[in-house]
This record gives sequence, C-alpha cells and structure tokens, in this order.
Amino acid sequence: MILGLDISTSIIGVCVLKDNKIVHTDYIDLRKVGDFFSKAATVDEYFQNLEYPIEHIFIEQALMFFRRGGSTAKTMATLQRFNGVVSWLAHKRFDIIPEYVTPIGARSKCGIKVSKGKKAKEVVMEHFVESKEFQIDYTRYGNIQKYCYDIADAVVVARAGHYLLQENRENV
Repeated sequence: MILGLDISTSIIGVCVLKDNKIVHTDYIDLRKVGDFFSKAATVDEYFQNLEYPIEHIFIEQALMFFRRGGSTAKTMATLQRFNGVVSWLAHKRFDIIPEYVTPIGARSKCGIKVSKGKKAKEVVMEHFVESKEFQIDYTRYGNIQKYCYDIADAVVVARAGHYLLQENRENV
C-alpha cells in the first residue's frame, strides 16, 4: 500500500492506495492546533492510529522557489521545516524512507494538465469532481471544503508514486 501526503502547516491531505485504488482518504486539520510542536504531535498521533500496511510513502515536495504573490521566505522556511518533521514522523512510524515528488511532476504522472492562467488546485479538483473517486464535501454555500483540495493533492501524490514504482519495476 502507498501512503500519499500533501503537507502544510494548516491541513495535511492523506491518501492510502492499494493497486492504484483509493482505500482511504482523510485530512489532518491543524488550523486550530497551537504551535509548531503541537502540530507535529498531532500528526504523530494520527500516524500511530493509521492502521494500514504501508509499503511506500510519497510526499509532495515543498516549494523551493519564490513566485510573484506567493509565500514569504519565513513561510517557505516554516513549511520546509514542517515537511521535514512530518517526513521523519512517517519514517519513524512505518520504518520507510519517504520519497518526494514535485507537484508538477505528480500531476504530469497522473495526466492532469494545467493550462496557462489556470490554478492547479482548481484543475485537480475538477478532475476529482468529475471522477467521483472520493467524497467531496461542500460548505452550506455550495463551495468545496478547503480540506478536499488537500485530499485531492494527496491522491495525486500517491498515484504519482504508484506510477513511479511501476516504471522502476519495468526498468529492472
């Protein structure tokens, strides 16, 4: 089974795949959890309760460059640090060294193309709204819940991991 994670300090998207089929989707809501270390403890507790025989872990690589209107250096540094902590917690719990995929690389492996001027998260969500592969929740105003975007990204990361593993097996 493959564990796919989309990590941020507010919401972590979680997906477990078996034979490229979604077995479990979830999210870890850290928005109301206090400091950095409390967030890490919450993730650790979540991993301790995740009862799947995980064989591979794929994590979306944190941003490594600036873009106009994007995150500040401080935000990027915090995200990188948290990505590292969550990676370590996953390694510690499952005794597996995580592998990392870039968001663009993950979408490409899954055949999801983002046209110029479109927002990647919206395009990914459209893909899953159409495919109905996991439950998408809506607000009372009809908007997609924020955590569903993180789950969708985790599914894409896990699927990209599946395809990468397939390629590696074929090249051996």
